[in-house]
Amino acid sequence: MERRKVLGILLTGSALSNVWASESDSAKIDKKDLLKSLRLANDYFVKKWPDTGKSIITNRERPSNIWTRAVYYEGLMALYNIDPQKSYYDYAVSWGENHKWGLRNGIQTRNGDDQCCGQTYIDLYLIDKKEERIKDIKASIDLMVNSEKVSDWTWIDALQMAIPVYAKLGTIYKDDRYFEKMYALYTHTKTKEGGTGLYNPEEKLWWRDKDFLPPYKTPAGKNCYWSRGNGWIVAALVRVLDIMPKTAPHRSEYEKMLLDMLAAVAPLQRADGYWNVSLTDPTDFGGKELSGTALFIYGMAWAINNGLVKNKTYNPAIVKSWNALQTESLHEDGFLGFVQGTGKEPKDGQPVTYTSKPDFEDYGLGCFLLAGSEIYKMK
Repeated sequence: MERRKVLGILLTGSALSNVWASESDSAKIDKKDLLKSLRLANDYFVKKWPDTGKSIITNRERPSNIWTRAVYYEGLMALYNIDPQKSYYDYAVSWGENHKWGLRNGIQTRNGDDQCCGQTYIDLYLIDKKEERIKDIKASIDLMVNSEKVSDWTWIDALQMAIPVYAKLGTIYKDDRYFEKMYALYTHTKTKEGGTGLYNPEEKLWWRDKDFLPPYKTPAGKNCYWSRGNGWIVAALVRVLDIMPKTAPHRSEYEKMLLDMLAAVAPLQRADGYWNVSLTDPTDFGGKELSGTALFIYGMAWAINNGLVKNKTYNPAIVKSWNALQTESLHEDGFLGFVQGTGKEPKDGQPVTYTSKPDFEDYGLGCFLLAGSEIYKMK
């Protein structure tokens, strides 16, 4: 019997232990099964990529410390937090060591994609404070902090890739300059990039980059908001809020933005628990998609766990979505289906199906691990 059918039976059974349910949804989430799913998906990837320094080859060869792999390691560290297996830690350390704790394009880079690896480097530094682990990422961010330029993040994905690094460094060194610089970069993207900024305060969603600002419209004549792009913003906000002190500058802005975005995306959830790749237009390559979906429920679960909203606000959405991901996206061997390939808009990486393989398998898994690990913490 297919894993999807087996889990469907298990999740609706009556003799489950360690289970929690939404107040308005009869479906349940079994935490033991959730953890098994996270381990299965992660084991599949680790077996496929035993060499953490091996280059990634798609249309061309890239080093494995690029953003796609860095997002996976964000998820792995989240899994390690709830399931502290030494093999997870060793796998992450091996990745850092194989790249000499360095950044693609060196410390001079201002590209958030290059700096994303620093999130895990810093996490590993906090576990074992070897200066080599934090040296290069700190040097790269320090160069940006000491410059006047604030227009680097011209696409919204960059916020998730880079902004948590500033929050981590500001917290470690108790230095508000990191918080102020990340706020300046964030504010430019939000209010000035492309002329008017990439955030629409009316719909409380973000355009991926200036190419999608009005007058650009979807086939149905709606604003084009890319699911994973907005998911990256949600994840960035979660990670920043999870890191920075309660008294850190501009924290209230990030908290308000997270709550506004979650309230905006919640009504856009599909009946099957997923979100379309084009958030407001199901005719624009509509269909099940894992990465954006996982990032949204990651944010919802974190908001509940940290007392920003009541459980009943997003429990139904989380339960429906996680059960869909676990029973309809996760294969018996741990492969994840319904992951859109890299790109910047709904049409990229299509078709997205249960068996389709994206150009990079790592970031989809990272999103899955982030969501599942946060949901696991729910009471």
